[in-house]
Amino acid sequence: MNDRSGGLDALPRAGLAVLPTPLTPAPRLSAALGVEVWLKRDDLTGFGLGGNKVRALDLLMAEAEAQGADCLVTGGGPQSNWAALAALAARRSGLDAYLVLYGPPGPAGGNLVLAELAGAEVCFTGDPDRASVDRAVAALGERLAAAGRRPWLLPRGGATPLGAVGYLEACRELEGQLHALGLAPAELWLATGSCATQAGLVAGSRWLGLGWKVIGVSVSRPVDECVQRVTTLAAQAAALAGVDDGNQAAPAGAAGGVTVLGGYLGPEYGRASPAGARAADLVARTEGVLLDPVFAAKAMAALAAAGPRPGPVVFLVSGGAATLFAGLA
Repeated sequence: MNDRSGGLDALPRAGLAVLPTPLTPAPRLSAALGVEVWLKRDDLTGFGLGGNKVRALDLLMAEAEAQGADCLVTGGGPQSNWAALAALAARRSGLDAYLVLYGPPGPAGGNLVLAELAGAEVCFTGDPDRASVDRAVAALGERLAAAGRRPWLLPRGGATPLGAVGYLEACRELEGQLHALGLAPAELWLATGSCATQAGLVAGSRWLGLGWKVIGVSVSRPVDECVQRVTTLAAQAAALAGVDDGNQAAPAGAAGGVTVLGGYLGPEYGRASPAGARAADLVARTEGVLLDPVFAAKAMAALAAAGPRPGPVVFLVSGGAATLFAGLA
């Protein structure tokens, strides 16, 4: 194991996450897929209903406190896992929460219920373009600042270098678990949306010299855009954490050392896909683990379609269980 820490341990945390999350075998799923699968259960991060965004928020909310913020402004889709968890994290830190969601208002359910429980002030852009959130967050931040508030603005998904550091650190956690089990995985699979999670995993695997290939499955953006975002955020996260990014050469089939697969989006971002629904059913019926329909389920569909392969592989269960009750089919 590599014990280098650079400046990683010096970064403040808000204490949101309950870590480490379990790494569990999935024998019946493995038999069905023809490859040994282990599940990294980041749906069990211990804050709200859990999920991968808690690791990023642990760092981002500590920074908000250091900056003297008194409110958080962010946004996403109507069922954004990020937005709901960010609202809960803001309230736990004593900040007011403002959420900007794209599109028209819809019925309360899923993550919208969590945002309401957090007491977040929610507004909708009325525009189906996801970029409308970015413009509206900036405008709202200006209005709040003009009114004497100290807003902390965060982009969709918490996709910042500091947010990505959460999964750089997760690599060290996962390395320790794998070492204790005597496992050397060939691949690490995950859903890639705003790209910060994959960026952190890429940076962490390079830093620690791990032999696995990080395979992201795009559930949001064009593959080329994902590759560029992951590449940039990985380098920025490594620099922020003060660790070596490795500068590894690209493995076969990867662009710039970053592997992102397309073709599993389904109807559109934020909606379930038939292949994802079948994959989620398989995981629930073999392992009793619930995959959210718009992120992890689509990534599992890609792993299932890849067929038998050398293992073991680790699959990141990224959470988002609230969306199971939001009618996203």
